[in-house]
Amino acid sequence: MTEFTTSADGTRIAYDRVGDGPPLVLVGGAFQQRAGDESTAELARILGDRGFSAVHYDRRGRGESGPVRVEDAGQELQREIEDLAAVISAVGGEAALFGNSSGGAIALWAADAGIGVTRVAVFEVPIAVDDDGEAAAFAEELRELIVAGHDERAVEHFMKDMPPAWLEGAKSSGAWQGMVKVAPSLVADAAAIAVHDSDRDELWARVPGHVSVLVGEQTLPIFPPAAHWIAETLPEARTETIEAEFHQWQPRVMADAIVDALGR
Repeated sequence: MTEFTTSADGTRIAYDRVGDGPPLVLVGGAFQQRAGDESTAELARILGDRGFSAVHYDRRGRGESGPVRVEDAGQELQREIEDLAAVISAVGGEAALFGNSSGGAIALWAADAGIGVTRVAVFEVPIAVDDDGEAAAFAEELRELIVAGHDERAVEHFMKDMPPAWLEGAKSSGAWQGMVKVAPSLVADAAAIAVHDSDRDELWARVPGHVSVLVGEQTLPIFPPAAHWIAETLPEARTETIEAEFHQWQPRVMADAIVDALGR
């Protein structure tokens, strides 16, 4: 059953929760939303059976949650943190986080913000460790396209560095229009991963406790270096390789990894 909470700016955020244990909020990556995301829904069900209260929410601009507002240009990541704060408050005031892909970066920023995050696990956060300002420029170009109302071009821009077959497959599938619809929410994803190596000493310095940084056995070249970069940046973090292929995971395998990382 869908529940709702209200973020700091009055935006409605929709979520489901499964189980009666300590809260664990699942932070989706680019394009993910509850409707149609059966893998995350199944992950939530398994985690609920494994002792957590698993919270699966629609990020701002997706599903049943409220929209990304043009007037918030430049504050997209901050709004995401406020949304997570509202969800955490609604489910008890403290929660662990699991962040998938760029949702992992959002989870780390949220943990750093001191909003009641207890522990964090992330999977394959797409940070370019040799970035020389390109990620920030990429996020700004994406923001400009969204502000100008060019949502389809924005999605193409967001996916331009992914394997070409991913964009081609998306455009030829029935999912394309849905992806375009959530385009404004992608700016937060881009902003979250726009971190520079020179900022490492101060980056995520207030993230509490142990962080588990997960990466798949078979994966894209960006992810293993990114995982080690995150683990080296955080004082209490370790990397772990799990059974997963090319940025895709199976719910039961991921549930096992999360339970091992965060405890029952």
